[in-house]
Formats: sequence, C-alpha cells, structure tokens
Amino acid sequence: MKAREMISTHPDVRGNLSQPLVKCIEECFECAQTCISCADACLAEEMVQGLRQCIRLNLDCADVCASTGALASRRTGGNEPVLRMSLELCELACRRCAEECERHASMHEHCRICAEACRRCERACVDAMEEVGDSAQSH
Repeated sequence: MKAREMISTHPDVRGNLSQPLVKCIEECFECAQTCISCADACLAEEMVQGLRQCIRLNLDCADVCASTGALASRRTGGNEPVLRMSLELCELACRRCAEECERHASMHEHCRICAEACRRCERACVDAMEEVGDSAQSH
C-alpha cells in the first residue's frame, strides 16, 4: 500500500512519520477488504445459518477498519481524541471478529485467513494508540 509514500508527500507532515500509524492504516484497509471477502464467502457456504454472527462481525469490522484507516490517513490539522477512540473501537471490532472467525477456522479457510488479518490489525491499532496517546498528551 502507498500510505507511507502518500503521507510523506503531505505538506503538513513535520518531523518523523509515525511508523506504527502508517502500519495501522495499511492493516486497517487490508483487514476491511479481508472481512468483506470473508463475509461474502460465508454467504456462499451451505451452512450459512451457522455463520450469521460471523457475517455480522465481518461487516462491522470492515466498516470500522475502513473508517479508522481513513481517519488515520488525514494529516491536515489534528483530532487526536477522535482518532484514539476510533483506534480503540477498531481494536475491539478486530478482536471480536477474530474470535468469531477462529471458531470456524478449522472448517473454513476464509475464516482462518480473516482471523489472522483481524489479529494483525488489532495489534497495529494497539501500537498506533501508543503513538497517538503520546501525541495527544504533548499538545
């Protein structure tokens, strides 16, 4: 993904580019796409009734991840309290989705892949929160 390249060209970026935040942006958008694909694959499974909660959490996670990735990509001005809350929500959505997908991972490869993407995004959000937290305290 081009997050680092795009943000580094932004005229309002000063100092070092936060690597944890860039990693989080990339993981958020990758997780959103993976969750959408997993939900769609769940819909195609014969036992779709047993995957309703998985589909719901996939879609919720995809929306939260896409929103968080967009918020984190904005560099003009600042809104650290909202970004921090979005990162916290994203971490929660990813954790819940991963837990549900892990329940189905032995039967459905798409759920295993999705759970892994959610866990990566969950970790990236936690790492980014540490950066945003420091930034919010210094303002």
